[in-house]
Amino acid sequence: MRYFALLNWQHVLIYVFPTLVLMVVFYLALGVHHLHSDRAEERKHKITHVFPGHIEDRDAPFPLAMILIIAGTLVWMVAYIVGTGVLGAKI
Repeated sequence: MRYFALLNWQHVLIYVFPTLVLMVVFYLALGVHHLHSDRAEERKHKITHVFPGHIEDRDAPFPLAMILIIAGTLVWMVAYIVGTGVLGAKI
C-alpha cells in the first residue's frame, strides 16, 4: 500500500481521461469527419465491388483524424524505441 492513497486515484485519472478523449475522437473520426474532395459524395455511394453474401465495397474517403491517430501512434512508437535505446533503460 502506498503512503499517499491519493496517488493511486491520480494514476487512475491519468489513464481514464486520455482513453475517453481518444474514444470520442475515434468515434468522430469514423462517423463524421472525412477528407472532402470533388468526388467525395460520389465515392461514398458508388459500389465498386459486391462480395458473396451481398457485402458491398465502396471507395469512401479516409477520415483525417484517423490518419492523425495512426501517424501519432507510429511516431510515438519509434520515439519510444529510440529514446529507450539512447537512454539505455530496460523495457
